[in-house]
Amino acid sequence: MSKEAVFTMKLEPELRAEFMAEAEASHRPASQILRELMREFVQRQRQLREYEEFLRGKVADAREQIRAGAHASPSGLHAT
Repeated sequence: MSKEAVFTMKLEPELRAEFMAEAEASHRPASQILRELMREFVQRQRQLREYEEFLRGKVADAREQIRAGAHASPSGLHAT
């Protein structure tokens, strides 16, 4: 993957020092770790958004069934 973009951020000096020390201890470049963290974040956000869309669809389907009079009750499925 091409690495043409530059990302600049502000953070606390202590956090930067701790992060750089951990990156060095893991024998990995800090930029590689940040890219991995960013990819993981993007993946989690996509999964969360997809799940929320799935739930919205399920709720919309259930509401439509209720409006149509077909819904589950303790004694079974009723259509009124």
